Amino acid sequence: MVADRGQAHTLEAVVAALLLLTSVVFALQITAVTPLSASTSNQHIENQQQASAAGALSMAHESGALEESILYWNTSGDRFHGATPNGYYTRTMSTAFGEILERSFGERGIAYNVNLIYATDGGGVGREEMIYRGVPSDNAVVTTRTVVLTDDDRIRRANMTEGDRVNETGFYAPDVGDGGYYNTIRVEVVVWRI
Repeated sequence: MVADRGQAHTLEAVVAALLLLTSVVFALQITAVTPLSASTSNQHIENQQQASAAGALSMAHESGALEESILYWNTSGDRFHGATPNGYYTRTMSTAFGEILERSFGERGIAYNVNLIYATDGGGVGREEMIYRGVPSDNAVVTTRTVVLTDDDRIRRANMTEGDRVNETGFYAPDVGDGGYYNTIRVEVVVWRI
């Protein structure tokens, strides 16, 4: 009788061990570890991408390429020159700013969107998509730069020559200021790994 109880306890321990081992194996199989899983290396990559986006925006701003791209507007088509019928670029924008972004991200397999945020009449906020490459992942980083436009700034034609003053055209951002101030455009670059 004592031997039967010992065998029962041994069998019970083996079954419990198998159940525990099966639970651990099952838990490991349902936990997905992907290249996009949170980790310190992933955070490091996001920090690098944010620094790269800030550098690209700074370089474009200092060279004047950022303002030129903001003003690269086809007033008769109500979209950027050469953009899709939706009004934004899905590939490289044919400006110096577009080339900077493509060298910084496109050649490295990193996706990016560029949005322009501005004030609207009545104190609201408007948004114009300049470049749209898809829906950002959860690891996307955002970097912004502000550009102030005046009434004397000129729309750029398709060949990048100066056209009409910004306040005399059908520009996407309205004139919300007085005394020569036109509007402030916040350029937002969203970057993520594909």
